[in-house]
Amino acid sequence: MLAPYIPLVVIILLAVVLAVLVVVIGHSFGPRRPTPKKALPYESGMVPYGPGTRRMTVRYYLIAVLFILFDIEVVFFMPWAVAFRDLGWQGFALMMAFVIVLEVAHLYAWKKGALEWE
Repeated sequence: MLAPYIPLVVIILLAVVLAVLVVVIGHSFGPRRPTPKKALPYESGMVPYGPGTRRMTVRYYLIAVLFILFDIEVVFFMPWAVAFRDLGWQGFALMMAFVIVLEVAHLYAWKKGALEWE
């Protein structure tokens, strides 16, 4: 019963083993000569100023997560729209339930002020 999946499992295992092997070999045998000049951030040939890493507020990450959440919503709309006629009323009702759940999340984020950019 699971025989058709054997090639897929072999490919996944081979990819994981090869990826780990390449990272370990590169880390083990690769040159490590850090210098202060190499540690500087590179920005389009411009002389960098300030620290290379800046602290980001939690609000930035919250906006990013919300973007991903609602971007995924859009990804689900396209196949639904293509197969709309074949799905019938049941497909329509399920998609509306999906939209209602996401809209509740959207309204909650809006009410909490998560979409305000300061």
